[in-house]
Amino acid sequence: MKLTFARGAALEDPKQLFNSSLEGNTRRAIDLLAGEKINTTALKQLTRAAVAANSAARAQRAAKKK
Repeated sequence: MKLTFARGAALEDPKQLFNSSLEGNTRRAIDLLAGEKINTTALKQLTRAAVAANSAARAQRAAKKK
């Protein structure tokens, strides 16, 4: 399974979950193999950071339209 974060390059990844698409300027991904264990706490933190970043970007675009 691949989890892709569209703006992943802008996110901090202290637990180094990102292991794919590392050469790009914008997106990052996490490739998971069957049976592989993942740090669920770190994944939740990374997901929450991505949601917060996307929400902030959306609010910024909305403010520019006004």
